[in-house]
Amino acid sequence: MNRGIDHIGMTVPSIEEATTFLKDAFHAEICYDVQRPEDEPMQGKEAEQQLDLPDGQQIIHMRLLQIKSGPSIELFQVARVNETEPTGISSYGLHHFAIYVDDMQEAAQRFERAGGQLLSKPHPLAGVEDNGDNQGVYGKAPWGSLIELIAYPDGIDYPASSEQERWTPAEHK
Repeated sequence: MNRGIDHIGMTVPSIEEATTFLKDAFHAEICYDVQRPEDEPMQGKEAEQQLDLPDGQQIIHMRLLQIKSGPSIELFQVARVNETEPTGISSYGLHHFAIYVDDMQEAAQRFERAGGQLLSKPHPLAGVEDNGDNQGVYGKAPWGSLIELIAYPDGIDYPASSEQERWTPAEHK
């Protein structure tokens, strides 16, 4: 019945700036704009109900991006966003997404050159993921959302209790 995750949605201060960052950092490509800036904003009781949009808020731009294989990223730009910090690991709800990378050092450098801020240097993964050259690092996008860079080329030591191996993007040659 379920095929898998189709997309991940996130609200950003500027879709154009977020698109530039995601293109520069991860070679993201634009699929299409769901809601164009020149269109009438998504607003009113119906949009508020369907999207859990706060009363009086307006969605003025929505765009789908693709980064190689895996789920798409749907960006939302809200006209009068509630000025709060993005959700973090210590908060309930979605708080980050991870990009599988083949060259951690190059990916980390691209992330920083694109305007992101790494929270540490790339480091070994933990637990069953700590194997050989497996490593990861978290960073913040220019608007504050957490993005993880991850690589586990030496595999994962699945415990006997595993019911399924995790999905891993196929290599692109």
